[in-house]
Amino acid sequence: MKSSSTNNNKADFGMSDLEASLPAAAAALTAEDRVGLVNALKSKLRNLTANHSDIMETLSPKIRKRVELLRKIQDQHDELEAKFFEERASLASKYHELYQPLYTKRYEIVNGIVEVDGVNHGDKASEDKGVPEFWLNAMKAHEILAEEITERDEGALKYLKDIKLIMTKNPKGFKLDFFFDTNPYFKNSVLTKTYHMAEDDEPIIENAIGTEIEWYPGKCLTQKILKKKPRKNGSKNANPITKTENCSSFFNFFSPPPIPKDDVDIDEDAADELQSQMEQDYDIG
Repeated sequence: MKSSSTNNNKADFGMSDLEASLPAAAAALTAEDRVGLVNALKSKLRNLTANHSDIMETLSPKIRKRVELLRKIQDQHDELEAKFFEERASLASKYHELYQPLYTKRYEIVNGIVEVDGVNHGDKASEDKGVPEFWLNAMKAHEILAEEITERDEGALKYLKDIKLIMTKNPKGFKLDFFFDTNPYFKNSVLTKTYHMAEDDEPIIENAIGTEIEWYPGKCLTQKILKKKPRKNGSKNANPITKTENCSSFFNFFSPPPIPKDDVDIDEDAADELQSQMEQDYDIG
C-alpha cells in the first residue's frame, strides 16, 4: 500500500514535505531553483486534490463512506510504516556497530598483522603475509562491481588494503573509505566517496562527492591516449597526433556525475539520464 497524495488531509504540503519528494537530480539544485520546483509541485498537487474532490462528488453516499473508511485504513498503514522505517534505521545502526570488531579482525588477517593458528612459517606458500589481492578478488566476485573493473584497473586494485563504511548524520548519509598501500598509480593513500541522502525514509541521493585522484604521470586509468598518424600530405617527420579520451574504469566511481546548478541546464530526458546514473552510482556504493 502506498500513501495517497490526494488525501484532503495531506493537501496542505509544506516546503520540507515537497523537497523530500523531489527526485535526486532536482533535490541538488540551488535553493532558488528548488523553490520554483516546489511551487510547481504544489500547483500540481492542488489540481490533483481538486480532481479527487470532483471524483468523490460523483460517488453515491454509500460508496463515498466506504472510500472514506479506506482512506482511514491507509492513514493507519502509513503510521505503522513510519514506525517500521524508524525501527529499521535503529536496528541497522546497532548492527553496524556490532560488525566493527569483525571488520578489524578481517583487516588484521588480510594485511598480515596477525597470523592464523596452524600456519607453518617454514612453508614457502606462507612467505606472503596475509591474503594478497583479497579486495581485488572480493570486488571481482561481486556482480555489480565486476562489470566496472577493467583489466587495467586490476593493477591498482591489488594495492587496496581495506574498505570502511562510515555513517554520517549531518548531513545524513554515509561515506566509503578505500585504503591503499603505496603504489605506482596515484599518490593518495585514501580514496573517499561520500553520499548525502535526502531526509526521507527511502534512500534518495541528494549529492555524491568523490576524492580527486592524484595520478602519477602516464598512470591515469580513467583516460586513454590515442595516437594517430599524420595526414599523408603532411611532413614525413611530423609527430603522431595524440588525443586523450575518457575510458571505462572502476576509478570513475570517484568522479560521480555532476549535478546541474540551475534548471536551465537540464531538460527532462537529461534529468532522467542523470537520475539513472546517480542510482547506478549508489548501487555500486
